[in-house]
Amino acid sequence: MFSRCIGRSIRLCLRPSLLGNSNLSISRAMSSAVSSTAEGAVTPALQSVHADIAATSPADKPAKAAKKKAAVAESQYPLELQPKPEFFDHRIKLWDKLKAEYDQFVASQTREDIVVTMPDGSERPAKSWETTPMDIAKQVSKSLSERVVISKVNGELWDLERPLEGPAKLELLDFEHPEGKRVFWHSSAHVLGEAAERHYGCHLCLGPPTDEGFFYEMGIEDRPVTNADYPALEKLSESAIKEKQKFERLMVSKKDLLEMFGYNKYKQYLIDTKVPDGTSTTVYRCGPMIDLCVGPHIPHTGRIKAMMVTKNSASYFLGDANNDSLQRIYGISFPDKKQLSEYKAFLAEAAKRDHRKIAKEQELFFFNDLSPGSCFFLPHGTRIYNSLVEFMRSEYFKRGYQEVITPNMYNAKLWHTSGHWANYKDDMFVLDIEKEPWALKPMNCPGHCLVFDSKDRSYKELPLRMAEFGIIHRNEASGALTGLTRVRRFVQDDTHIFCMPSQLEEEIALMFDFMHTVYGKFGFEFSLELSTRPDNFLGKIETWDAAEEQLKVALDKHAPGKWELNPGDGAFYGPKIDITIKDALKRSFQCATIQLDFQLPERFNLKYRGADEASNPDKVNRPVIIHRAILGSLERFIAIITEHFAGKWPFWVSPRQVVIIPISGIYQNYATEIGQRLESLGMYVDVDNGPDTINKKIRNGELAQYNFIFVVGQEELDSKSVNVRIRDDAETKGRGKLYPLEEIVEKLVALKSSRRLENKL
Repeated sequence: MFSRCIGRSIRLCLRPSLLGNSNLSISRAMSSAVSSTAEGAVTPALQSVHADIAATSPADKPAKAAKKKAAVAESQYPLELQPKPEFFDHRIKLWDKLKAEYDQFVASQTREDIVVTMPDGSERPAKSWETTPMDIAKQVSKSLSERVVISKVNGELWDLERPLEGPAKLELLDFEHPEGKRVFWHSSAHVLGEAAERHYGCHLCLGPPTDEGFFYEMGIEDRPVTNADYPALEKLSESAIKEKQKFERLMVSKKDLLEMFGYNKYKQYLIDTKVPDGTSTTVYRCGPMIDLCVGPHIPHTGRIKAMMVTKNSASYFLGDANNDSLQRIYGISFPDKKQLSEYKAFLAEAAKRDHRKIAKEQELFFFNDLSPGSCFFLPHGTRIYNSLVEFMRSEYFKRGYQEVITPNMYNAKLWHTSGHWANYKDDMFVLDIEKEPWALKPMNCPGHCLVFDSKDRSYKELPLRMAEFGIIHRNEASGALTGLTRVRRFVQDDTHIFCMPSQLEEEIALMFDFMHTVYGKFGFEFSLELSTRPDNFLGKIETWDAAEEQLKVALDKHAPGKWELNPGDGAFYGPKIDITIKDALKRSFQCATIQLDFQLPERFNLKYRGADEASNPDKVNRPVIIHRAILGSLERFIAIITEHFAGKWPFWVSPRQVVIIPISGIYQNYATEIGQRLESLGMYVDVDNGPDTINKKIRNGELAQYNFIFVVGQEELDSKSVNVRIRDDAETKGRGKLYPLEEIVEKLVALKSSRRLENKL
């Protein structure tokens, strides 16, 4: 209805001892808060006074210093526990004994002349059990030795100070290399772990690097982690960094590991379950902190020049809600202080763009505790949602896709047939109906198999491109729910292509073209990754090998040199190509996927009549299924584009396209007439007939991110024209530009139908 007036993400079961007890004016519409349990970007790293972004003027510094001093006073706990936990001395005593034995072993090894081959093919002489990668780095240049983070020896990540044991191919990686960055952040996690042990006396669990830094989770009996703890953790981390504590590696037997970590039930469990009897694994030490860790690490803590705690949260040991509740602390670090300043600026910009914040400002959607992880799309948010669906449907029509609708709930027998019951049950919502197990569907593919099998199929029907905007439910842990990016109820632009093996290459080529078209509408660049056979795969290895090879051929043909291998991360039913896009802040998001599936056709006994049926009636022809999504989850994609555009929507997807402002009441009828004309052409139009001044109305329209503001008065009425202010054109914001009404209507229709990215006439 036209508004005439606005004027008013392997779960392990632990033994019991580890279980926890454990119509409005624009201005009013823009300022009102929509109730939501998914809060906006609350980034403690920015709100906490310890992480002061560089002051913009000298006058800012005293105020920031006062705030920092006041915040430190809020913490009621000492910087460091006194006396220190007993397990510190216990670990070090056993470490010293075992390290002495290891040093003696290294000293006894025969030194032999070996050759180290560099990436450029050059060779350098070295001695086994004596020369280290750091020695080679120093030979190359002093600056390299100061910059390098980790090495790779014969393809294996290797500590820079660990002696080479034989002839080697050597790579030296710095922080800018993805693997170097992960090692740097992993080592920083150990520094954070040391600070946490010294401050809380906690029992550490896991401390891995992530795509955005690192975290350490820990068991703390008597207190929660709060923002007030951050200064203490950072101060202790800084002291460890200043000491340039060496990262030392030691291989330790399972028996000694159990003794070394006897005080820590979490480490005990990991040792019991991950280290086979009679074998050994590595521990690493930096200062008083010794941890079970495969490594490798940076040479010493002094390589870390800037580090900060970013946030904290609760978690469960091994992600299982049946286990102990833990505290998780996140951080970020860099080899240069300037990089930290840049990161803080990035955080500030990301907070401004947070989709939850913009959703409140623009009244797009909200969440409610009565249905966690399920989004309530408000009218303006629904406009965005529908625009995306309409876009994909228009492309489906052009590209020969057929849309279907399948049930949301199935008897468990379907999921047993598909293999999801054995591999995915924990992530499904399971129901008991008439004494039989049922489940809400977590994906559409098994239902589409039933559609394919609902009639006799001929090769002449293939490829059959079956699309559905199906509602999907996945039982995500409540603590993992995050706005629209991690939900329990969502819709995918899901497609399953049933084709003959001979049609695979052409279908994949068509998908690449489809992706270029869709992502181009949003200005996204994308990268590709081939994920291969996982440990829990179904079917024969030979089938997997053939499928992976076909995807490699397709990638080499359509994206030569632009894809990477991701071993072991395929779906349990087939290999896949994951497509990652980058937004305006250069953040990466995995949205699209192309997955080959030879298993479901077998499990559902899918077949089609081949061209040779008459001569070979007993031959069974199985289709291949290509699972394909481009937007992925519509909810998650809306979150991504909200932040990508910072709420400044391209015209074709915008929920607020035009606002018309009459300069006085006598021009309201003309404004309404224009609005009705545009609405009849499928545009979202509002007329501001409220009591505010003309300047206030224009300002409100700018804040609401309308793509175009039309101002109409006597001149416009007499000439049947409109004065146009364009959101992204500063030159039109002062006075605007006069357009004949028919011309502007024609231009807006063309802008919408072309789905152009630029907000220009």
